[in-house]
Amino acid sequence: MADHYEKREEEDEEDELGEQDFKAQKDALVFAIDISKSMLQPPPKSNDKKADKDPPVYAALKCAYQVMQQRIISNPKDMMGIILFGTEKTKYRDDQDSAYPHCYVYTNLDIPAAEDVKNLKLLVEEGEGADEILVPSSEGAQMSNLLFLANNLLTTNAPNFGSRRLFIITDNDDPHSGSKQIKESSVTRAKDLYDLGVTIELFAITRGNEQFRFSKFYDDIIYRDPTIEEAHPGRVSTSKSGDGLTLLNSLISNINSRQTPKRAYFSNMSLELGPGFQISVKGYNVIQKQAPARSCYVWLDGERAQIAVGETAHIAEESARTVQTGEVKKAYKFGGEYVYFSEDEQKSIKQFGGPVIRIIGFKDRSRLGFWASIEKSIFIFPSEEGYIGSSRVFTALWQKLLRSKKVGIAWHIARSNGNPRLVAIIPSRPQSDHRLGTDYVPTGLWLYPIPYADDVREGTDKVNVVRTTDELTDKMNKIVGLLQLPTATYNPSKYPNPALQWHYKILQALALDEEVPTKPHDATIPKYKAIHNRCGGYIQEWSKTADEALALVRDATAIKREMEIDGENDEPRLAKKPKTVAAKAGTSNDRLSNAELKKRSQGGTLSKLTVAELRPILDERGIDAKGLKKTLLERLEEWIEENV
Repeated sequence: MADHYEKREEEDEEDELGEQDFKAQKDALVFAIDISKSMLQPPPKSNDKKADKDPPVYAALKCAYQVMQQRIISNPKDMMGIILFGTEKTKYRDDQDSAYPHCYVYTNLDIPAAEDVKNLKLLVEEGEGADEILVPSSEGAQMSNLLFLANNLLTTNAPNFGSRRLFIITDNDDPHSGSKQIKESSVTRAKDLYDLGVTIELFAITRGNEQFRFSKFYDDIIYRDPTIEEAHPGRVSTSKSGDGLTLLNSLISNINSRQTPKRAYFSNMSLELGPGFQISVKGYNVIQKQAPARSCYVWLDGERAQIAVGETAHIAEESARTVQTGEVKKAYKFGGEYVYFSEDEQKSIKQFGGPVIRIIGFKDRSRLGFWASIEKSIFIFPSEEGYIGSSRVFTALWQKLLRSKKVGIAWHIARSNGNPRLVAIIPSRPQSDHRLGTDYVPTGLWLYPIPYADDVREGTDKVNVVRTTDELTDKMNKIVGLLQLPTATYNPSKYPNPALQWHYKILQALALDEEVPTKPHDATIPKYKAIHNRCGGYIQEWSKTADEALALVRDATAIKREMEIDGENDEPRLAKKPKTVAAKAGTSNDRLSNAELKKRSQGGTLSKLTVAELRPILDERGIDAKGLKKTLLERLEEWIEENV
């Protein structure tokens, strides 16, 4: 068989899905933005350059515009729609008298097109159509109608999507304070959405010292996951301005933290804490390396452009005959021979049991070295689907591991017919952006793959390490302390991949007929001016001290080298010279002709000459004969190249 077809495209030996299968899950997202007088009220005037300049409605629309820009490039299969509720006008599928009064479907739920992004940009940046669309109704919209409209959009346009979500952005914590009937109807509509698998997220907007009281209305609309409540009791994020943070940035941060749906790596898996003691958990790919969306080949010679689909064929190496899938067997090379396996034999070899996380013991966390990480970790969180009470047991295990500074060691099989692996179960505390109130490292447990004995390789031989001086260490400690990141932690949300973002910016400009940017934005470039102002003097002082220490090392090295050279010229070594010459008198190495030296140089045999044989050859030709053998050979080879 041809070598480049040895890896089959369709591996049916494992019933194991890869990460891309979960990452490719399609998502339908509907923005519902409240159009009320308070949401359209501009912020108070301020001389602060960082102060809010946009009303909350425009901040919400700009946020939706940013999300739409990202999705049209990075998630081309996802759908997005925008509903404006509380408007004077009503619109649903070009019907001005629909069953959803004061609800305006600005962008229908669909895969965003370039035209949709352009229209939203004109509304946000130039206010085109705002005088007609962004007009609040005196009556307001009923939440039951909004939820019913969202239900209609999601079930009609995205019936089979794995993730369907509704984002509500409002500053009104009690839209129906005077009507118990409307509130009950809204609760029923919300329950209908949750029964369909739709997640409702609320993004509350507050001003100044105002509080958004969820208990008035939204506690009955927004169903919170009980496992999240266990880890974050009563925690709800709100968007507000202040402390140098604009409402737009706060809203964008909150939405970005939840705009990407959770991609389950596995669901309802058994976590065995002991014989007969099990709970159920879900696993998530919280950290996933991102790359530009895969390009495709397009055929342009037809009436319309078509995507060219590639096919793989297996070819017999000798006859060049196409080999069908049923004719191929799996073989492994062992001892120069090929060992063949049938499909049933392959499956029986890989039977290590069903999917499970089985704890086999506990260790001090200090025993787990940073070097033991061989793959990225999987975040796990409890699920009540398999066993009722899993959340409480999971929380107790998490708290115990944190308090005791322990980690669990477990046997883990991710999927049926999957390969078993050893994992450490590590508890994590929440790491969040305190200004924005959003987590970038969640609270829970992580499955941290650790190596088997077969995975460990021999390291390099020990080398002499040059240690720095105590003075240099003390000075560097001061510099490091002054250059620490905020809160002394790395927040990945602050540093987008510049190459990836540049790629998307170029595609976005081409797709939307915008001006192509000339320079990428790179948040990873150090802020040299700030660094200089903060500790430039300390860095210069450290550099001066380092130069002095390096000069001392160089002097010591030079003295040692001179002593070695002098040792080679000592009398005991000179006393051996007559014996060596006498022993080699028959070979006449000290009287080698230039032609013979040239021949030896070309044949690579000059290095066979000893130091005692090289020195007279160099002396005869007026070449310095002091130094190590390597130096003498270099001088002789250089002379031969120039003179022979």
